[in-house]
Amino acid sequence: MLASATAIDAPVSAIEPRILLIRGQKVMLDADLAALYEVETKAVNRAVKRNPDRFPEDFMFQLTAQELEHLLRYQIGTSKDTSDQEGRGGRRYRPYAFTEQGIAMLSSVLTSQRAIEVNIAIMRTFVRLRHLLATHQELAQQLENLAWRQEEQGQQIQTIFETIQLLIEAPADPSKRRIGFPVSQSAHCEA
Repeated sequence: MLASATAIDAPVSAIEPRILLIRGQKVMLDADLAALYEVETKAVNRAVKRNPDRFPEDFMFQLTAQELEHLLRYQIGTSKDTSDQEGRGGRRYRPYAFTEQGIAMLSSVLTSQRAIEVNIAIMRTFVRLRHLLATHQELAQQLENLAWRQEEQGQQIQTIFETIQLLIEAPADPSKRRIGFPVSQSAHCEA
């Protein structure tokens, strides 16, 4: 049974801002995926831990402390201080990052209708981002080619203008002897 278009499209606006670039790969964090699936983060991680063979390092990896501190501080906010006496607060482990392939693999371990719909929307978002990137790369190449042609043509036009300017500015050299017979104005008029 196919899900309705509105159910699949609903989380699309929430997906794109959650795709991060870490270690040169587009990834989504476990907490963001759990929020989209409308489950707790520990439910996602538990499903992954029950199926470790499905999630090699190129599908999922845990962030280092430096990545968490430097790369994500302003993107996911900082956790509540764990030394707070009133509560433990925040995450007590580093998040997991899932690549596109890892997210696709999640669809095999999370089988709720919501997970299926969200995974379809996520895959479509990744495809759309790849298409946009390819389009931007094509445009960049075309602009580079156009700039190179304009530069080449600009140099040719500049050479033409310089030559014309030299011809216009070339003064007649009075020291050169005129060829022909001198004709007076009055003699010319009588004929």
